[in-house]
Amino acid sequence: MHVNESSENYLETILMLSKKLPVVRAVDIAAELNFKKSSVSVAMKKLRESEHIIVSREGYITLTESGQAIADMIYERHTLLSSWLERLGVDPQIAADDACRMEHVISEESFNAIKRHIVSHS
Repeated sequence: MHVNESSENYLETILMLSKKLPVVRAVDIAAELNFKKSSVSVAMKKLRESEHIIVSREGYITLTESGQAIADMIYERHTLLSSWLERLGVDPQIAADDACRMEHVISEESFNAIKRHIVSHS
């Protein structure tokens, strides 16, 4: 189920946009990430071919079961790491930026250990 960091970011963005928009389109993703629509279109083709998303005839993008699982994992990592860094006194924007980088490289074992530590000390 492993995908590259770029794909993880796209899947997480689709998840976040789906929470606030009635439908998600490539143009919405491009606007959210400040990317060219052509770059997003190439990425959506790869995600569609790897069966992480479905694109309707109208251009509406939805996550498949595997895409949803990856997006949920990355989103959980991002929110937990970001809030943890903020509680440690890190500026919220720096915490969000650092969490965005960390969420892609941290092992499952290390993330789960941090998660257990945070939960037990909350």
